Amino acid sequence: MSDYYNSVSNIGTPYNTTVRFIDENIEKGFGEKTAIYFEDNQITYSKLKQKVDQFGSALYAADIKHENRVILLLHDSPELVYSFYGSIKIGAVPIPLNTLGTSDDYIYYLNHSRAKVLVVHEDLWEKIKDVRQEFAYVEHVVVVSDEESSSEGTIGFNDFIKDSPSNLKAFHSTKDDHAFWLYTSGSTGRPKGVIHSQDSMEYALENYAKKILGITENDVTLSASKLFFAYGLGNGMYFPLGVGASTVLLKDKPTPELIFEAIEKYKPSIFFGVPTLYGAMLDFQNRSERNYDLSSIRLCVSAGENLPATFVSKWKEQFDLDILDGIGSSEALHIYLSNTPDNIKPGSTGRIVPGYEAKIVNENFETLGENEVGELVIKGDSILTGYWSNNSENKKRIHGEWMRTGDQYSRDEDGFFWYHGRTDDMMKVGGIWVSPIEVESVLIDHEDVLEVAVVGDEVENRLIKPKAYVVLKEGVKGDEEKESELKNYVRSNLAKYKYPREITFMDELPKTSSGKIQRFKLKSPVKV
Repeated sequence: MSDYYNSVSNIGTPYNTTVRFIDENIEKGFGEKTAIYFEDNQITYSKLKQKVDQFGSALYAADIKHENRVILLLHDSPELVYSFYGSIKIGAVPIPLNTLGTSDDYIYYLNHSRAKVLVVHEDLWEKIKDVRQEFAYVEHVVVVSDEESSSEGTIGFNDFIKDSPSNLKAFHSTKDDHAFWLYTSGSTGRPKGVIHSQDSMEYALENYAKKILGITENDVTLSASKLFFAYGLGNGMYFPLGVGASTVLLKDKPTPELIFEAIEKYKPSIFFGVPTLYGAMLDFQNRSERNYDLSSIRLCVSAGENLPATFVSKWKEQFDLDILDGIGSSEALHIYLSNTPDNIKPGSTGRIVPGYEAKIVNENFETLGENEVGELVIKGDSILTGYWSNNSENKKRIHGEWMRTGDQYSRDEDGFFWYHGRTDDMMKVGGIWVSPIEVESVLIDHEDVLEVAVVGDEVENRLIKPKAYVVLKEGVKGDEEKESELKNYVRSNLAKYKYPREITFMDELPKTSSGKIQRFKLKSPVKV
């Protein structure tokens, strides 16, 4: 193993993520096996290692050193994988970014991270090149394009790496060194830079992917969630690469039609989606003139938002497949609560993943009992080392070995966890706490509802009442009659004080690029 590393003494046992997830696959004899399916291309593990090493060597030649940040503004593609692992191999810190941001977002990301390198797809560069002068620290812009041309002050990706050696030795990092960052999705405010250590990915792989999913070298994974999202990074990259399996990367937006076609083309064995996509796929299949073939899939996984129980039952009825619902976060890197293939409670987030600990606490950090609602806190070695340049948030979220999730949960007598919403989304109606998730779960079960979000709305005398934002299925009219029908539907299934006093029909709900509903954008300003 030491042959992989540059020689450095007295700093601890070497551990470099790229050696673990890329180089070791060659040692295991997977060199000619397909690592990545992308469009009509198949990239072998040997080709993957070559490109990773060339990218890392090119960074060296550009005077990029360990702990320098490298921003990856890239669609899901082989170049993202090359850049990510090539950066880590030399001790630099890659940061995959949301590709659906604005110019102001990217000015913030690049300056907040102080990145020296920007690797960007050409179509995204076209949108931000006019504000390059605002990037205070960027020294190199590497552009990925079909035509290997470059504008002033940039270099094409292939030109950047073409003369670089492919026998790169790894930087002598240790497990505790910083490996990569992720920015939070912005579902609760401005994105925060989440720092992960060199062994974070291996910890999530060993405990969730292997012990819950049973992933092996024979699997092919397909993730609708993109690689810049913590959930997608595991699904579509380090889970399959960590066991010598294969991954399917999709560059375009994951519409139901695209996902169905990709499943039939690439025949994945594990599919990862988010609740809104599962709902949209069910609706699309019901309106389609053909039945899509999902027979290659052995497991479906959901995370990112609470998965309604009705989606679980309808998916099973339609495709004879279970969906394993779980919860993770950028801070924890991947899923730490999950249902399992042999033990599913529809509507619940499952039980604690091996290797992690969880408990539910009150405002004084005292542990609560069964079926009591409080904040979920977790412990495990894939949890962030901290937020970049954000001490106030570090102090709020880290409590010794425990991390506050900001999620309200209860745990039943069987050890299953039940989500009640974000702490700041809970509503006090008539002096009684109401979970928006409880109201949403009823509305989503109505045959005409495609998507729903419930928030607290301030009415007369500063009282808070539930308000629902609803996306109806295609062809259903949103009028006063439908509003009255939906209100009565909730009244007949929940305590009457929980029904939404107002329903607003929308064409779509505001979401992050990872599919999370941005409820804070639906809340009215507080009246004073």
